[in-house]
Amino acid sequence: MQLPRRVPWASLSELEQLCTWIYSDETDLRSKQLAVNKLSAWKSTTQLSHALESTLGLLTVTLQDDLASQPPSSAALSGYNLRQCYSTATIRLVNGLVDPLQSGVYARSIASIAAQLGLPGWLVEVRHAATHEELPPLEVLREAAHESLKWLFHNYFMPELHPSSQPNRRQPLRSAAPLLKEYSVLMKIVTRDTSLRQKHQPEIHGVLRDIERWIAEAKTAVDISSGNLGWEGIELDDSTVSSTWVTKERLALEALCDNLMEKGALVPLARKKRTLDAKSFHPQRETISLWMPLIHHIESLHAGFITVLIAQLTLQLLNEPSAPGPVTPPARDGSYESFIGAWVVYLLDTQTLPVGDEGADQELTSRTKIIPIIMGGLGPPGVSTFSERKT
Repeated sequence: MQLPRRVPWASLSELEQLCTWIYSDETDLRSKQLAVNKLSAWKSTTQLSHALESTLGLLTVTLQDDLASQPPSSAALSGYNLRQCYSTATIRLVNGLVDPLQSGVYARSIASIAAQLGLPGWLVEVRHAATHEELPPLEVLREAAHESLKWLFHNYFMPELHPSSQPNRRQPLRSAAPLLKEYSVLMKIVTRDTSLRQKHQPEIHGVLRDIERWIAEAKTAVDISSGNLGWEGIELDDSTVSSTWVTKERLALEALCDNLMEKGALVPLARKKRTLDAKSFHPQRETISLWMPLIHHIESLHAGFITVLIAQLTLQLLNEPSAPGPVTPPARDGSYESFIGAWVVYLLDTQTLPVGDEGADQELTSRTKIIPIIMGGLGPPGVSTFSERKT
């Protein structure tokens, strides 16, 4: 259970007043000063979320810049110091958004994460220039601050003030099928001629890195779909953050399993290649040698992946084909379902599974329970229901 989120305002009317001070009139320096004072007061009593911390930094430097044009201006910052302050505020905004989503063994580009968050790409370029090159011109930095505050308005203040009216923020997740196809092609080459393994090893490693990056993107997509853009996790206790992230990781792994279960991946595209070992009811050796290196690689980075894969394979087998209305449901593909079942049996026979899984996984990774379910799933449609198979 998630703990209540701690916020610095006593009621939403306080946050709405702050929003009014910041965005109603950009030329009203008094309102900007009131907003800075309010944020500073909140900061002295509680930890601000990254959104509010960034808002305070951007407002402070914008106010100082505006004061430079007001007499007397002797206390105003010099041009170079002003560029430094603008740069710092922009860097902290972008880094604070991207860093919580920079997970996994292989790093993702800042630009790809920013794109998923809807952050303008040129802000990432300004951040890069301010960090590694000469400080950008003052006019560019002013525009970056303006664009940053506008992004915060649409992506933080409005969702906080009107959460029920916000549309689903789920970003479309690209399919992993092209990556799995590339992996399959390379592995077929090296399994058929082992002398070519050393030559193609860098390419195989590159595909594995791309698949891991895809998993990280999937985690980010889950984060976006829940309405959490990286602000709230830091305000929850460690156990809640850990539990939430495990859930996101599992959903990402399930999405990868969906791609693996497509014809042409774990199940060969050609029906004639879907032959099974008559004694063990395992997939053919060529298919096993093709895909088990990938499965073991993902398991080494995401403990429990094989358990998730078994559960997803079994659920796929239990799903009855259906069609809306009076349309006849599509015919079941017996060779596909048999191959899915064979993969489950093989994984249960050969892989060591963690003990003590909860919920559906415990039900769907026990060999004594799962084999009858598989046999029922391979029978004629309509013989038994999901609940009857589980008893």
